[in-house]
Amino acid sequence: MSLPDYKSTEKQSSAAHPNSPVVQLNVGGHLFSTSLSTLRKHPDSMLAELFSRQPKLHSDAQGRYFIDRDGSHFGAILDFLRSDRLPSENIQEVHREAVYYNIKPLIKVLEETPRLFGELVGRQQFLSRVPHYKENIEVLIRIARAEAVAARHSTIIICVLRTEEDLGFYDNAINSLEADKESVVTFGPWKAILSVKDLLDCVKMDIESQGYRVSIRPHILERSFLSRSYDFFHKLTFTWW
Repeated sequence: MSLPDYKSTEKQSSAAHPNSPVVQLNVGGHLFSTSLSTLRKHPDSMLAELFSRQPKLHSDAQGRYFIDRDGSHFGAILDFLRSDRLPSENIQEVHREAVYYNIKPLIKVLEETPRLFGELVGRQQFLSRVPHYKENIEVLIRIARAEAVAARHSTIIICVLRTEEDLGFYDNAINSLEADKESVVTFGPWKAILSVKDLLDCVKMDIESQGYRVSIRPHILERSFLSRSYDFFHKLTFTWW
């Protein structure tokens, strides 16, 4: 008569039981304990779907239900499900998780906080009116990386045309530029009250959010006695080290 396998018994005892009201979770290596009722609080959420009747998840080696996602902010999700408690920090990160798990009440209240309201309703609405904004950010980063070989800085000229009237002067302005005209990245024009400085702040913010260090300053053109001065151009400088 053989003795029972202790390791097998231990694993079974710690395994997730579908009918248990207590749920052990492993979210990307972060461990949590909660209840089925908490996970099912909002019926149209992904968590409610995952733990409806028969859970639709695999288990880890210890029998905990495993969600293959970074669990750094999952605690804030559970806090809201348990007591409607809102996070006081990492608002954008928690909002991203709320969107992923489709917890609509949390999404709504987070989007009404000053920080996200300003980002989603203010800044993003403005940027949606600037033609090819996201594509231009990608082009700037690509050009800067191409020019980074054996250099501490990469400098790119950007042209910002605030109005249709500015656009009418573009050809004359670009012809007065001594720098490589092929690598100039142009933003605008746009139909919104925000200024050139607002646009430049957005460019800097969105590039720095990807981990780069950048600075922006006006690019002053040499002006002859008879020529017009244009203030459309700015130097965007990446610092690598």
